[in-house]
Amino acid sequence: MLRIKSFGSTDVGLLRTHNEDCFDVDDRYQVYVVADGMGGHNHGEIASQIAVQSIREFISDSMDNDGTLPIGYDSNLRQHSNYLKRSIHTAHDRVLKAIREDGSLLGMGTTVVGAMHKEKTVAIAHVGDSRGYRLRDGHLELLTQDHTWVNEQVVAGYLSEEQAKSHPLKNVVTRALGGDSDIVVDVIETQVRSGDLFLLCSDGLTTMLSDEEIHERLVVDSSLDQIGRQLIHDANARGGFDNVTVVLFLIVDENGEAPGGSAKEVASTDESVP
Repeated sequence: MLRIKSFGSTDVGLLRTHNEDCFDVDDRYQVYVVADGMGGHNHGEIASQIAVQSIREFISDSMDNDGTLPIGYDSNLRQHSNYLKRSIHTAHDRVLKAIREDGSLLGMGTTVVGAMHKEKTVAIAHVGDSRGYRLRDGHLELLTQDHTWVNEQVVAGYLSEEQAKSHPLKNVVTRALGGDSDIVVDVIETQVRSGDLFLLCSDGLTTMLSDEEIHERLVVDSSLDQIGRQLIHDANARGGFDNVTVVLFLIVDENGEAPGGSAKEVASTDESVP
């Protein structure tokens, strides 16, 4: 039987006056979420909190009433993947509803990346440029594709990856909760095994650290707490231009160990979640 150890933390960074990121670490339902709010003032913070809370409530309600299929059920996906996907659609609807009810919130939105584990399969669902990674056997793999204008140009062959790194529009997202009335949620499923380490993060981490640098920090033999806090510290050491949020979860065997005898200790913080 596989188990999960997890960690989550968020930091305002060095330049922002408030934190628009929000996250959730839910070991009961094995659901992990990072949302990066947009809109300035306190609006982005409101959007990300609505998203995280909506996802949490939808998943808990769905799992407590197991067997009820969500609206728009996709037969190509497992049941828990459908729950995760529909929870993000529900979060989007609630962000739009909040905007309709309070005109001062017009323009707010949030990215989101979520993961849910069940029956040796992790579903990853996302909208925007918050990312999901997996470290397996020392190899780091990016599991999500940024929904940004620049990344779309790279995929289309109009920009190189090097050009994209310094492009003035690199932070312009093309999908976000609270944007278009209809939202497209990308979902992937991946089989897991003991030792797999997953990272969910806001772009406050990935704009400060390269994938190679993130990889270097994930492979060290340290606790999840130490690894997560080191990632946040290093993002701030590079300038801390944005809020940074890190969620880690490690797949372990029934003894709490990963291959090689590693048994990273778990420490969770959820100070950003209302």
